[in-house]
Amino acid sequence: MHFSKIALPVLLAGSIGALFMENDALAAQGVFKLGLYIAEHGYPNPQSCTQANMSIRREWSTFSRPEKLHFIDSVKCLATKPARTPAAIAAGAKTRYDDFVVAHIRQTPRIHFSGLFLAWHRYFIWALEQTLRNECGYQNHLPYVNWPWWTHDPLNSPLFDGSDTSLSGNGVYIGGRNASCLPTSENCVYVIHPGTGGGCVTSGPFQNWTVNLGPIQETWPTTASNPQADGLGANPRCLTRDINLQAIGDGTDDVVVSLINDAKSIGEFQNRIQSSTSTRIGFHGSGHFGIGGAAIDVYNSPADPAFYLHHGMMDRIWTTWQNMDLDNRQFVVSDTLTLNNIPPSRNATLEDILDLEFIGLPNITIADAVSTVAGPFCYIYA
Repeated sequence: MHFSKIALPVLLAGSIGALFMENDALAAQGVFKLGLYIAEHGYPNPQSCTQANMSIRREWSTFSRPEKLHFIDSVKCLATKPARTPAAIAAGAKTRYDDFVVAHIRQTPRIHFSGLFLAWHRYFIWALEQTLRNECGYQNHLPYVNWPWWTHDPLNSPLFDGSDTSLSGNGVYIGGRNASCLPTSENCVYVIHPGTGGGCVTSGPFQNWTVNLGPIQETWPTTASNPQADGLGANPRCLTRDINLQAIGDGTDDVVVSLINDAKSIGEFQNRIQSSTSTRIGFHGSGHFGIGGAAIDVYNSPADPAFYLHHGMMDRIWTTWQNMDLDNRQFVVSDTLTLNNIPPSRNATLEDILDLEFIGLPNITIADAVSTVAGPFCYIYA
């Protein structure tokens, strides 16, 4: 078994020409540990996943120009195909891309601050990757954004610089907006100020992108209300962004390293990666509020394609945390089945189902999703 000897140099090579931080060193160390674990225990599903067919997910900036354009075109392809979600369930779902947004909207009360959070989102972003491949001819792997590389200047990052190889830039600046409290104005733990945009995206490949569903929690004055209270009515409008240096500044290398090194249980890890404190927004929130606009609506946030790269980084952090101690960090689950246990629900178990609705992939269990080289998956992270 030569997995660990080969994978580590491949991971390091994936970052050539880009930054290399401690979180990257930990990711590489985690893959090395995974290789040692596989050498001892074997591949979980050797018929479907070995080193020979394993994908390596890479940071957006390491993609070549043709690779970036291919990903962009493939995402836009999904917006040209009809939705599979019945109109009786979501009248606003017009495209295949919207099927993903609908699933996230409908399941948000179950898949955030719950035992389903990490596993459901791992399956969700993998489902996008597979749908891009199967329905739009995509031939690469899902990229992620390594926020610590870009906290100093996100608008000049390859992801948001507004070029034809970006996922478009910022929204038009809208002034006169007030600060907000998280998680609520009644329970103000963290104060976040408006970002540097707020309006429609006007540059790059997604400047004409149509957001069809929501909003539910997005409150900027430029966003029209949805005709349905559940956010599933037809509400076509532009993609908005509000790149927020305060929020992105909370996604630093030391934050990621602390998540990986200091969280001793899955419950502590889930809580730390999602929750705000008086001085930090939490890594999950830093990405969503860092992108701003549509991305701050926890329900409708997949309407912005940048969502998938942010959650790719979330999955990379979880994967690295798992790889550091696979004997104790793989088949573990914490928290209940509802957001912040409202309404009260039982504790999640490894047998609980992950349902992607009309995206069209089969239901799996949390146990099926706890390893990136088992269940339906076969990938590691550079």
